[in-house]
Amino acid sequence: MSLGAITLLILGLGVVAWLAARARAAAFAAPDRPRPHSLPGQHGWYVALWTAVPALIFLAIWRQVSGNLIYASVMASPEAAALPAFDMQRQAILSEAYALATGRAETAFNPQAGILAPVYESAIGFYNWIGLAVALLVAFAGGAWAYSRVSPQFRARTRVERIIMMGLLVASLIAILTTLGIVLSLLFESLRFFSMVSPVEFLFGLNWSPQMAIRADQAGSSGAFGAIPLFWGTIFIGAIIAMIVAIPLGLMSAIYLTQYASSRLRAWMKPLLEILAGVPTVVYGYFAALTVAPAVRDLGLSIGIPASTESALAAGLVMGIMIIPFVSSMADDSIAAVPQAMRDGSLAMGATTSETIRKVLVPAALPGVVGGVLLAVSRAIGETMIVVMAAGLAANLTANPFDSVTTVTTQIVQLLTGDQEFDSPKTLAAFALGLVLFMVTLALNIVALRVVKKYREAYD
Repeated sequence: MSLGAITLLILGLGVVAWLAARARAAAFAAPDRPRPHSLPGQHGWYVALWTAVPALIFLAIWRQVSGNLIYASVMASPEAAALPAFDMQRQAILSEAYALATGRAETAFNPQAGILAPVYESAIGFYNWIGLAVALLVAFAGGAWAYSRVSPQFRARTRVERIIMMGLLVASLIAILTTLGIVLSLLFESLRFFSMVSPVEFLFGLNWSPQMAIRADQAGSSGAFGAIPLFWGTIFIGAIIAMIVAIPLGLMSAIYLTQYASSRLRAWMKPLLEILAGVPTVVYGYFAALTVAPAVRDLGLSIGIPASTESALAAGLVMGIMIIPFVSSMADDSIAAVPQAMRDGSLAMGATTSETIRKVLVPAALPGVVGGVLLAVSRAIGETMIVVMAAGLAANLTANPFDSVTTVTTQIVQLLTGDQEFDSPKTLAAFALGLVLFMVTLALNIVALRVVKKYREAYD
């Protein structure tokens, strides 16, 4: 029996325990007896949790432990004595044998895998039966102990709520620890990079050429890791050009939909506008590369400006269109949430509709608008596909929107694509770029929280 089937069996036992405990607790609610502390369903959840949760925790641990035990059992078998000494070849044969034993593959390239498959299958079955026996023992022990505590005076509701609180705490800790792990991994690898490359050169250098040559006499053997062109490209495309497109269009769309459009027109236009957020970025990339980029190039040539086929303007325009829903939706919700009394008061004082929007509604909704803008900036900074397809991979420090530029995220993808050695500055530079991107995003969030707090105090 597989571990997945064992998990389903344990969950089935939990359902049976819930029904049994609920039926027993229901007998307490008789007219001639005192009112019990907890409802029958709460008693049922208490027994079900004690039946299923400890057994499931054991299965999660056993899944990790049994893999090593199965591997050790297979390697100790006589059939494993003929395996090659080369580690990579041996692991390939064992992987094929495991796939055959678990039914994930029907044939194997190496004949030795077919010989080891029955050994693997036997070891997997043996340790799965051990896991089943112990899991059932834990489930029955936990369920029997919890079932014995069911009584009219037992505070099952309090215990169940405490277990749920612990589950919520564990979920919160998982999110926090995951974030901490991401930060520590970025920091550790970045420190390795900065031990090879000067932080001053990385943060203030003007030349980005991370290619490392194999021989010392080859060009670019020392590499150049000045990241200013990448930072500028990210700001130029994501925070300047894209925002010039997204903020006015998104804000004006929200104002029109909330203040001027009829309810029937709003019911059609708002979903159509938000469809833009669900379009895959690769589709935007195709649109930018095949339609917008040639048009931008022709525009530049027509006004006498040398223009590249891949340009920052093309990528920024399409990226701005992509993030319009982020600005529009947040601004729409914020403007709609402004109290009607503020609108009516402004109009009663003689202000026009446009003056009311400009001087009352938009300032009152500014926290939501700022949140939408910062969300859009974060989305634009993290975009990769549009930049790869429309802006190129050249790290140029230029203010000409018709030139080809690149961004931090695009270079991270390029540095980590293919077979890489994680002890070279070229590969570790991706982690340093990621750390800088994380710090910038954190700074944006801090600024956003301060702005939101300030204007919330002003309009409460």
